[in-house]
Amino acid sequence: TIQLYHYRSHLSLSSAYFVFTKKYALKKACISRSYHLLQGGFLMKTVVLLYPTSCIYEIVILNYFLHFAGKEVLFVSPDGTPITAMEGYSINVSGKLTDIAPDEIELAIVPGGNIKAIDNPIVWNCLKDIKSRGGILAAICAGVDVLDHAGILDGVVSTHSSDLDVAVTDQVITSRANGYVDFAIEVAKKMNLFQDEADLQETISFWKDYRRMQ
Repeated sequence: TIQLYHYRSHLSLSSAYFVFTKKYALKKACISRSYHLLQGGFLMKTVVLLYPTSCIYEIVILNYFLHFAGKEVLFVSPDGTPITAMEGYSINVSGKLTDIAPDEIELAIVPGGNIKAIDNPIVWNCLKDIKSRGGILAAICAGVDVLDHAGILDGVVSTHSSDLDVAVTDQVITSRANGYVDFAIEVAKKMNLFQDEADLQETISFWKDYRRMQ
């Protein structure tokens, strides 16, 4: 279950052991499921395209889900240099978006912010290449504008063509800023991160409905 298992500090030793072993077992299962995505001997990657003023709150839950499930998540920027997020965080990156072969990318995430640093033909072409090779594109807030300017939203149901807070199609997921929790859940569903319906409902209960874990 994609929940925050360590959020309580008063766990007894026995309950803490149960929580740890359950978390480890589920994570191990998720990792083993991921290996069917091996292509050409490498594990498929998720890239998060960061740039100055990126809104991290819009993608922090999604990043947690992906990390918990054992996905290889790489932060990248247009020029490979660290960025300062809208919230003031200084974030190191693994390199440039163009450093990673498009056929190694199963998911590309584009958060909102002042998109001028990424709203250009180099990024547009890279995103289109990822999609053409079967990758999923997930954008939120102003990140959706980048997909639109790239021509990726042509003929696609999106937050630009509908009143939906989150729009999901085969390879493109778009969200308004207020939909960041549903955005994380819908991308996780598309990436098959949930074990079953019960796992999904437990995750919704915790992250969206703010219910305590029992």
